[in-house]
Amino acid sequence: MSPHGHGFSGAANLPMGGRMRVRHSSRCGLAVGLASVLACIAAGPAAADPPSEVLAPLAGAPAPAGAETPAAEQPAPEAPSLAPAPAPPRRSLASRQPDFPKSPGLVPRVEFWKRIYSEVDTGGGLLHDANDLSLVYEVVRLPSDPSTRVRERFLRERREHYQAILERLASGRRSGLDAEEQRVLSLFPAGVSEDTLRDAAGNVRFQLGQADKFRAGLIRQGRWEHYMRGVFAERGMPVELASLPHVESSFDPAARSHVGASGLWQFTRSTGRLYMRVDHVLDERNDPWIATEAAARLLHANYERTQSWPMALTGYNHGIAGMDRAERQLGTRDMATIIERYRSRSFGFASQNFYCEFLAALEVEENADRYFGPLQREAPENPEIVVLDGYYRPKTLAATFGVSLERLRETNPALLDGVWTGERHVPKGYALRVPRDPLRAAPAVVLASIPTQERYVEQVREAEYRVKRGDTFSSIAARFGVRTDELMAANGIRRANRLRVGQVLQIPGHGRTVAVAEAAPEPAPRATKTESAQGGVVRVQSGDTLGRIARRYGVSEQALAAHNGITDTSVVKIGQKLEIPGESVDTRAAPAASYGDAEQTRVYTVRRGDTLDDIARRHGVTPRSIAALNGLRSAHRIKAGQRLVLPER
Repeated sequence: MSPHGHGFSGAANLPMGGRMRVRHSSRCGLAVGLASVLACIAAGPAAADPPSEVLAPLAGAPAPAGAETPAAEQPAPEAPSLAPAPAPPRRSLASRQPDFPKSPGLVPRVEFWKRIYSEVDTGGGLLHDANDLSLVYEVVRLPSDPSTRVRERFLRERREHYQAILERLASGRRSGLDAEEQRVLSLFPAGVSEDTLRDAAGNVRFQLGQADKFRAGLIRQGRWEHYMRGVFAERGMPVELASLPHVESSFDPAARSHVGASGLWQFTRSTGRLYMRVDHVLDERNDPWIATEAAARLLHANYERTQSWPMALTGYNHGIAGMDRAERQLGTRDMATIIERYRSRSFGFASQNFYCEFLAALEVEENADRYFGPLQREAPENPEIVVLDGYYRPKTLAATFGVSLERLRETNPALLDGVWTGERHVPKGYALRVPRDPLRAAPAVVLASIPTQERYVEQVREAEYRVKRGDTFSSIAARFGVRTDELMAANGIRRANRLRVGQVLQIPGHGRTVAVAEAAPEPAPRATKTESAQGGVVRVQSGDTLGRIARRYGVSEQALAAHNGITDTSVVKIGQKLEIPGESVDTRAAPAASYGDAEQTRVYTVRRGDTLDDIARRHGVTPRSIAALNGLRSAHRIKAGQRLVLPER
């Protein structure tokens, strides 16, 4: 996805007369002007190129295997938990060499990024050669004036200063050189050719420093490090992969890029929808636990395809299909050779350096005390989890669990602004995380104490508008007083030209009152923390493992396997029914790959102008669940008058 994990990497190609290329989050994404580099300095992380593999959606965030002790040695848990697994020990540079080789050809690039991550903060950067990263002309300090125009002019002048010197040297001039010209010439090998100097004049590039961002990321990393390392260890993957967010986002879950990448792992919106729920209620890209699971699956898929961790990592940024092309063209998986010889319009500075940035981040992280002095890392997060059995207002949940609304929002970053402003409810089936409180009853008991009138049977319904001839997104947005981008996001539409007469749009912020769950069961009587019902069956969902199901329902993996006669704990099948020992399970409330996709017979007759996406949004379900329930192979093959069975919301 995208390199540079510190708020801003500001990578910028600055050839004479050309455009600056900027990558952010740390690169700010695509080819843009120098003004964008400077504007991104304060904006924080993070751009990302879309990953290449389509993964099943994820839901919930179970802790990795190893988090529980044997069943005989622990009391029955009160609620599912994200207790961090014991982090596998760090490996030395030599011991991880087989997985992450650092060949001599990569050393100059790795050393360059170590300087960016540890020596130069975002108040400055390096002017360097874009191809030979050992060639650094100047350590630049940006003007204190925060004006983009002032800094842009300053950087342009410094770039042109070195271009002029290199062009004079390329003309063959060797006598009568001033001190600055002699210094620049001394950076090159003796007898350097005029062609080399001429090429260098067109390769002067600025890279923003990241040391302050990296230091902040090291401190934040403590919140998720053990969990993330456990996720990779559970899959038999190198645990060092858990350090990739240093490159992507500086471990900032609020990291955003101007191209729409979001969260610790910097998934773009379009890619995120392939993995997770991303809509105008939930954006699971922002959930560190769910996004880590998604990133692990993507990296594992990349490795299965390439059998090379350097290739898999570079594919995370560049796309795995591009790495396949590189291997076919060059007949090698050696990363140094690919960087040196592979040529593609999309294989630019960002992709060329992604693997080396990762290696540099590992080395700086492992030697953090040397570079930054002693650091006080943030404590690991270990919230309790309760799966919601209905729709709730966030204020109701916060008050019931005895936490502030701000704290509840902090522990549930996937819930978007519309939920917190009251325009939408927290959805049914959502795995709510609440800060742990030893004096509070089990989360399920607390949830059951919410009065009936505070529970809702369905999501707030958006007002609907049918598109007429001559309408545009901007005109419809103006009519209802909403932003155009909000209107498009609420309807899952990325391009403004995807609008047609008869199309039904949901209008965000114009919800209608939803009936209270009058028939909802009365809250269960309060119970002590040791009470537990018996029996219960769950159905295996896409992405489940035996360990995740065990943690979800608070039992050990060994006990779950033994109770169901399972000898190979690595094999469970989608749709397989498992009985949960010693627990009462409401399968309708269990976290699944898509919230509320259990089958129920509701029938909808397709109207003229409908699409599967329209129908899914209108009824609060996913297009995939409708297609699966009705045996649709193509989302485009529906027609007016067709009757579709709809899943439960």
